[in-house]
Amino acid sequence: MAKTILIVDDSATMLMSLRISFETNGLAVADAPNAEAALDKLKGGLKPDMIVTDLNMGAMNGIELIREVRKLPGFQFLPIVLLTTESQADKRAEAKSAGATGWLVKPADEATLMKVARQLLKL
Repeated sequence: MAKTILIVDDSATMLMSLRISFETNGLAVADAPNAEAALDKLKGGLKPDMIVTDLNMGAMNGIELIREVRKLPGFQFLPIVLLTTESQADKRAEAKSAGATGWLVKPADEATLMKVARQLLKL
């Protein structure tokens, strides 16, 4: 059974691009257009093997999403990667403190995405 990645981004273009990259490499994909929708899916029973989320989104940002996901039963050790245009050290530190597993700067090419996915999912 294919591993599932939940991608969270407010850009439809980015969701489509990430979906293609992961599905082309044999991974299943669920997506959400914002952090609130992602939380709804997780609370509704979605059990992804990894989450890739944008940082800057509407009402709730990616770091806040990570904090909320870490509070959910069974998600304390789920790999969560921030994929963002931001690269400041203080934001990275904040993300790590919130429970982020990794940080990638957009645009990340398919090879980089898959290298991270393979490492975190032990593929």
